[in-house]
Amino acid sequence: MAGAFYFSLTMLWAAQILLAARFETLQCERPVSTRDGICHIDEDLRGQREADSQLKGYTFSQPFHLIVSYDWLILQSPAKPIFEGDPLVLRCQAWQDWPLAQVTFYRDGSALGPPGPNREFSIAVAKEADSGHYHCSGIFRSPGPGSTETASSVTITVQELFPAPVLRATPSAKPKEGGPVTLSCQTKLPLQRSATRLLFSFYKDGKTVRSTGLSSEFQILKASEAHSGSYWCEAATEDKQVWKQSSKLEIRVQGPSSSAASPTLNSASQKSAAPETTPKESPKPVPPLSTPSSEDPGFSPPLQVPDPHLYHQMGALLKQLQDMRALLGHLVMELRNLSFHLKLETTKGPAKYE
Repeated sequence: MAGAFYFSLTMLWAAQILLAARFETLQCERPVSTRDGICHIDEDLRGQREADSQLKGYTFSQPFHLIVSYDWLILQSPAKPIFEGDPLVLRCQAWQDWPLAQVTFYRDGSALGPPGPNREFSIAVAKEADSGHYHCSGIFRSPGPGSTETASSVTITVQELFPAPVLRATPSAKPKEGGPVTLSCQTKLPLQRSATRLLFSFYKDGKTVRSTGLSSEFQILKASEAHSGSYWCEAATEDKQVWKQSSKLEIRVQGPSSSAASPTLNSASQKSAAPETTPKESPKPVPPLSTPSSEDPGFSPPLQVPDPHLYHQMGALLKQLQDMRALLGHLVMELRNLSFHLKLETTKGPAKYE
């Protein structure tokens, strides 16, 4: 009879624990005796929202992790997934909060610092390189065992927040002059961090062509030769703790096709039946000599081939004019960029870029 009564009390106590655990995450610690073991609520997980999934009118809470330890010393780590940019805090916890001395934290068997009284080890901005197997050790003071104890190893995995972006050009990386071009900075966030906002910026030949903004696209309405160059983009979190750059993409704007100009030259040569009396104004190829006709009363001997030195000088002058046109195009782009920054400073203040 006494045994049955004791069993009933035990079952009642267990039921109370399970009902409380339905809404909160528990972590149990103990030395050897289960009678002296304690369970407490992990403060880092308090306030976790309930799942909104429902089944036949019932609402279910988020699942909880119940960790039972039989060690004098344990290493407490976050229960939620850790991503790049998150703070990482590890706690070397002794049973019943007994005082510790000479606490040391390790990663993959190597000490992360000299022994000391601090029971916490923190990383302000976690990176993928911080992943590994962590554990801690410490010396118990009175009333503890008075010897060095080592906690079991805990695996910490820092997940990638988003991959390096990829820069793509639409419709092509070799657009026609005068046509539109859209550059897209493409990357993807994990489902757990889909609410994270990323900021994007675009660069060309080492200069900013569009400062930080929420849009992942940069549009060129009318492409010109001045828009040719090496482009790349950058994606970053709002706090700039995580940022990644894309590979470079070469944009080459295609000018008018040479084949489109050849019919014009041929038609011009066919129309010139009579010899020309004035020199050409542009260094175009010399048209073929026309065949003399005896029926043409005004026939005169054809002109001689122009001086090669003069032809070379005209070609050099044309090249200088083309270089000047490209330089003016770059100047126009810089003036537009300066105007954009001045407007931005007037409205929202200067854009911050790191």
